[in-house]
Amino acid sequence: MRLEFGDVILAEIFFTDNPESKKRPAVVLFEEFDNIILAGITSNARMNGISLTKSEGAIKESVIKTNYIFTVARSIIIRKLFSLNEQKKEILCNEMKTKICGSFI
Repeated sequence: MRLEFGDVILAEIFFTDNPESKKRPAVVLFEEFDNIILAGITSNARMNGISLTKSEGAIKESVIKTNYIFTVARSIIIRKLFSLNEQKKEILCNEMKTKICGSFI
């Protein structure tokens, strides 16, 4: 399975503070050498981020957490759920540029 920017996947995410894991959705930012860089997705509407609606493919009304970026091995990806539309990809790209590059852009 080839993953691209804007693909929403389901992965077995391991917590950093205990040995437990949980199946969680996330959006692919990029992939390199079987490492997948992701932005987390939550159904907690109070979180800051980019809204993701049922009509866009989410199971529940959700938020892409652009402040929660992490790397996982390809082996923990369970499946691809859907891809963001072009407009949502552009919003995500611009948000990431702002967060990463700040005043340099």
